[in-house]
Amino acid sequence: MKKHDHSHHHKMMIEDFKKRFLISLAVTIPILLLSPMVQELLSFKISFAFDRYILFGLSTFIYIYGGKPFLVGLKDELAKKNPGMMTLIGVAISVAFLYSSATTFGMEGKSFFWELATLIDIMLLGHWIEMKSVVKASNSLEKLVELMPTEANLIQGKETEKISVDKLSKGDKVLVQPGEKIPVDGVVIDGESSVNESMVTGESKPVKRFKDSKVIGGTINGNGSLTIRVEGVGEDAYLSRVITMVQEAGEKKSKTQNLADKIAFWLTIVSLSVGFTTLVVWVMLGKELVFALERMASVMVITCPHALGLAVPLVVAISTAISAKNGLLIRNRSAFESARKISLIAFDKTGTLTKGDFGVTRVSSVKKDLSEEALLQIAGALEKKSEHPIAVGIMNRVKENKLELAEVEDFDSITGEGIAGKLEGKKIQIVGPNFLRKKSIEIPKEAFNDKSETVVFVLQEGELLGFIALADEIREDSFEAIKDLKKEGIKVYMITGDNEETAKEVSDKLELDGYYAEVLPDKKLELIQEFQNRGEFVAMTGDGINDAPALKTADVGIAVGSGTDIASDSADIVLVNSNPKDIRALIMFGKATYKKMIENFIWATGYNVVAIPLAAGVLYGYGILINPAVGAVLMSLSTVVVAINAQLLKNKLKF
Repeated sequence: MKKHDHSHHHKMMIEDFKKRFLISLAVTIPILLLSPMVQELLSFKISFAFDRYILFGLSTFIYIYGGKPFLVGLKDELAKKNPGMMTLIGVAISVAFLYSSATTFGMEGKSFFWELATLIDIMLLGHWIEMKSVVKASNSLEKLVELMPTEANLIQGKETEKISVDKLSKGDKVLVQPGEKIPVDGVVIDGESSVNESMVTGESKPVKRFKDSKVIGGTINGNGSLTIRVEGVGEDAYLSRVITMVQEAGEKKSKTQNLADKIAFWLTIVSLSVGFTTLVVWVMLGKELVFALERMASVMVITCPHALGLAVPLVVAISTAISAKNGLLIRNRSAFESARKISLIAFDKTGTLTKGDFGVTRVSSVKKDLSEEALLQIAGALEKKSEHPIAVGIMNRVKENKLELAEVEDFDSITGEGIAGKLEGKKIQIVGPNFLRKKSIEIPKEAFNDKSETVVFVLQEGELLGFIALADEIREDSFEAIKDLKKEGIKVYMITGDNEETAKEVSDKLELDGYYAEVLPDKKLELIQEFQNRGEFVAMTGDGINDAPALKTADVGIAVGSGTDIASDSADIVLVNSNPKDIRALIMFGKATYKKMIENFIWATGYNVVAIPLAAGVLYGYGILINPAVGAVLMSLSTVVVAINAQLLKNKLKF
């Protein structure tokens, strides 16, 4: 399987940060040893001719080499008029560098080179951890890549030969022996077996796979042999798509700036304004410029908390990894960060709140000479071409009754209406009740005995032949999930394309706050916007295919994807196991993660709240001026606290 260039690029960047970090760390040691302040602190003395110039040289190297990612970032953020983390770091290191360089070449004052070096080291470390964590999440996915077999048994006539998977193309036939891994995404054309798909869907029970079932590469075949027609190989294979998706998730810097950037933005403003104010006030009080400059530089350098560089990366690292293990793929971090604000959830019913597999409950013919069986054959011939859950239900019944099906011509699916095709020259349509109402065809009374059934009608040349009723059971987990969400004070609505009666039945059973039935996909989007206009923070949960526009529009789009819809590009978060209880877990975990971030910010910046005024010299009259050495100690403490606190997130998770 081709490794993605994408992940290659990512690895290069991680390597780059790692290299910059390690080299800068090495250069920091002599900088610390040569710094007068560190010497005072540890009471030793190293001094020789030109030592300050060597200190200056090493620091210049660290500023340019180690600081490069931040200086470039500073330029980019300002170009986008969106100052954040990079601006804050960039300003702090530039002030430290320029001020200290001035002191090296004759201005009075202490140099801050040690502060410059440690700041750059910690920030490089933070960025390296953050990028690694994003890849960690995709690493659980890189592990998926390793699941992909590299060889397959290609069937050629009567023989099979082992060839490498990259050589397969769509439409090839492959034999999978019992116990082997399935090498590619495809469709079973012969054989029956149970397949263990837990590595993909999280579903622990092996699933039955027989003729016409889809199978996913990387899953493990049970005790039957299967012959598979290849559908997706390499980049198109399901697992590759998941991997690409998670990598993009890591890179998608959210549109609403994430938390660290927001805080950095304010700190930058504080830093600059307090810094300049300090300078002006001291000069007006008649202090010499050198003293005022030193105060200003101290303020600006101290404002950039080392701990802030680690505050978020560590939390993100841990939460992304834990989520991925529990079947939540976070594709957009800021949506995850704002999951805590969700005030209303709109569920698409099918496959989310309900099991999503329709079983045929009744087949009824209204024509005297047309048996139920014949009606099923006509319906089956058409539904064979459709992917819809209703089609699957009807096909399952056709398979159980082992019915022969004729071939259909001119098959066509009418969005939101049904399907049509020609059978032996006659036009057949399978449609919902709305279609009959529009065409004012009378609907037999017995069609709607049970409210939770979905009924489809079979028409031949516009005349009603009969109807087939299907029902979809509510998932066990839904009851608990809805209860929990309502406990959290979240409004729960259902939006479904299904008929009014079924929707009402499901809504009543689950005690939802409301429901909208017979909604076409594009109308879902309007409903979401309507909720938003009422000031709700809306999460939409759907299966990704027809819900794409609504998922995109919602504040948090959650795709529920057992199977291949996972690659639904429109969602922010994907629930691999389609379990509605995971949505509660997601919200609670989002809250826990956010809380940890805030705690970490308080630790990271709390140090500043104390240090900035002292650095500015507020208590100078009492002889208290923050000695940069004390600053350094406080700073390391806040960094350690932040690191430990992030680890505590692991205990927070109740999946």
